[in-house]
Amino acid sequence: MRLLLVEDHEALARSIKRALEELRYAVTVVSDGEAALDELLTESYALAILDIGIPKRDGIEVCRAARAQSVGATILMLTARDGVEDRVSGLDAGADDYLVKPFSTEELLARVRALLRRAERPVAADVVSVGDVRLDRAARTATVRGRPLDLGATELRLLEYLLVNAGVVLSRQQIIERVWQYEYEGSGNIVEVYVSQLRRKIKGAGGADPIKTVWGMGYQALCGRRGGAE
Repeated sequence: MRLLLVEDHEALARSIKRALEELRYAVTVVSDGEAALDELLTESYALAILDIGIPKRDGIEVCRAARAQSVGATILMLTARDGVEDRVSGLDAGADDYLVKPFSTEELLARVRALLRRAERPVAADVVSVGDVRLDRAARTATVRGRPLDLGATELRLLEYLLVNAGVVLSRQQIIERVWQYEYEGSGNIVEVYVSQLRRKIKGAGGADPIKTVWGMGYQALCGRRGGAE
């Protein structure tokens, strides 16, 4: 799998390249925005790691120009600026994720793996219905028997992952990596907490709980569960 690394700090570029190559990725390194855009427009890459603060054309400009030319590579933006506006600018330009410097090599590799897994998923239907729950993936809204379901962003991603994979038992680790987008190292019961919140909200809206706990394995959305008649 081919990756493009755009970083003008030579020592950092060498370190990242070495770590990626140890995972058997083929890595091309360039150090300025013009070379980066040329690579993205003329070559095929699964993912580009793009530093914002590069010479000639900055990373945001490169990202925006690449997306304008329909470049489909996943883009992970690196930035030394931790302000909300800087992060929003990168995402608005078409980046898929961002990582603030300084970062650990382990975190960078985790982000790369998560982004590549996400990119490999087949395109699913925009609307998914399981039991009493209906999810509009394009509109990012969910309803229970026609009633709006008030969900936070993480709850919505969790619900989406469960519904799209209805009938499949998903382990806690699979859920963490997909919903949180990288290897989560926080509280061990984070999945249980969010599943409990989802169940409470679905039941509160008058629906049957579509989520089954498979003890010792994980969770599964069950297609056949519906509430009683209104």
